Amino acid sequence: MPTTQRPTRQPSLGGLARQLVEDGLIEYEEALRIQAEAQRNDESFVARAVATRALSAAVLARALARAFSMPLLDLRAVNLDHAPIDAAPESLIRKHAALPIFRRGRTLYLAVADPTNLQALDEFRFNTGQQIEAVLVEQDKLERAIESNFNALDSAMAGLDDVALDNLAVEQDSGDTGSTDALKADADDAPVVRFVNKVLLDAINRGASDIHFEPYEQRYRVRLRQDGVLREVASPPAAIGMRLSARLKVMARLDLAERRIPQDGRIKLNLSKNRAIDFRVSTCPTLHGEKIVLRILDPASAQMGIEALGYEDAQREIFESTIHKPYGMVLVTGPTGSGKTVSLYTALNILNTADRNISTAEDPAEINLPGVNQVNVQPRVGLTFATCLRAFLRQDPDVIMVGEIRDLETAEIAIKAAQTGHMVLSTVHTNDAPQTLTRLINMGVPAYNIAASVTLIIAQRLARRLCPHCKSAAEIPRDAMIEEGFGADEIDHLKIYEADLKGCDHCTGGYRGRVGIYQVMPVTDAIGQIIMSGGNADDIERQAASEGVLNLRQAGLNKVRTGVISLAELNRVTVE
Repeated sequence: MPTTQRPTRQPSLGGLARQLVEDGLIEYEEALRIQAEAQRNDESFVARAVATRALSAAVLARALARAFSMPLLDLRAVNLDHAPIDAAPESLIRKHAALPIFRRGRTLYLAVADPTNLQALDEFRFNTGQQIEAVLVEQDKLERAIESNFNALDSAMAGLDDVALDNLAVEQDSGDTGSTDALKADADDAPVVRFVNKVLLDAINRGASDIHFEPYEQRYRVRLRQDGVLREVASPPAAIGMRLSARLKVMARLDLAERRIPQDGRIKLNLSKNRAIDFRVSTCPTLHGEKIVLRILDPASAQMGIEALGYEDAQREIFESTIHKPYGMVLVTGPTGSGKTVSLYTALNILNTADRNISTAEDPAEINLPGVNQVNVQPRVGLTFATCLRAFLRQDPDVIMVGEIRDLETAEIAIKAAQTGHMVLSTVHTNDAPQTLTRLINMGVPAYNIAASVTLIIAQRLARRLCPHCKSAAEIPRDAMIEEGFGADEIDHLKIYEADLKGCDHCTGGYRGRVGIYQVMPVTDAIGQIIMSGGNADDIERQAASEGVLNLRQAGLNKVRTGVISLAELNRVTVE
């Protein structure tokens, strides 16, 4: 009896691969090969298909959106600077190639490229204790977003010279440096010393403005503020947190034994014979140890020149002509980190000539300016802004800078100085220029004194510059552009750019450096009349607009038009 040969059983395809074959997007044999490779490499079918270029990420994502009835999100439209990426550990994010992008209440929205990976949703749900909603995105954009948010410090520091790390010199005062035994023990801890040196050098090389050393119950993290945005760069073992704090406190000449109250200090790091960088150090006791923040004070930032700050030509002309007047008050306003100090130092550098007597009262003086008499206020011993101002006025000053006007006493003395033949520069914490005038009134300064002394108010923000090497044209619907503030007659020929999140060799995540956005408002006779008659900030803003003063949003739109910043960045730093 003849034997019947059994048909050879073909390997079966997974549901996703089978669906793509049925849709005619990929051949059966190709799908089978990709599936086998994905299983060998322990990765998803989607990741392997994109890596081998069997399918483009965009085509694959659209097919998945149709197959699973899921909305497809363009990850470039998400501002990942504010995403809750720290909601899950990096290891889990990398393991499943899934990125938290938004949180609403108890729900965490997770960007995924493979909606069949239900294990990822379960692990994120268990790890975070929150409900998980998957959002479909393209595989290549997801990979770039994950990489841009997890740049390991060690890889970034791989090219540094080990000798340079060992030879960094920390300048010490001749005064008390704390416990000699503690200092010696800390100096002998070579791994900790080298790690701290690496972090400091990396921050300087990246152009960061702050370094945050943060202890938590189960982990320790180090973050840098680069171009105004904090990014995690290292996660050393939590067990060495105390030694990191001790090393930084020794360098800043702080009390090692005191961990209950905040302390302030400075570190002077000599990089070479001709270059030194100062760090302003602040410690704060938290539940799990001392958080330490280092503010990087690079003297080069005060020497940039006004042409590098980002003023429009008309704004720059008003600024320079006003500070050269023999008397009056120029106020700079904006939130912390908006560049107010650099603006004031730029003005001082312009005015710093041999025939002028310039004095400053600061809390503290961030950058040394040769030729300028700088005083650090110390309220604990009675050396306040008001005390400094009184002392300055007895020494025949031409220009006075007050770090910040915080109270009525300081405001009154500064205004009297401006009315009696002195140029006064200072800052006030408000959102825009018109609100600065009403803020002085709310402090209790008489309206007639404000109108007679304040000559110019500058409100400012700092926005990240687009990298000129990798920026790309953005496609924004016409209605959306009109809603953002562009004119209907300019949209057809207007070209707007956006950042390439993967960046290039010249930038970080598509951005390189920062530029100022300014509202430069002279206090004219008409605005003075509004102040005298009890008008509010809205009245002042309407009058300023009628005189051609651009508000922050309008000034920012000009920088979007010229391709200096992206619309997304403008929306991050200003409101409509």
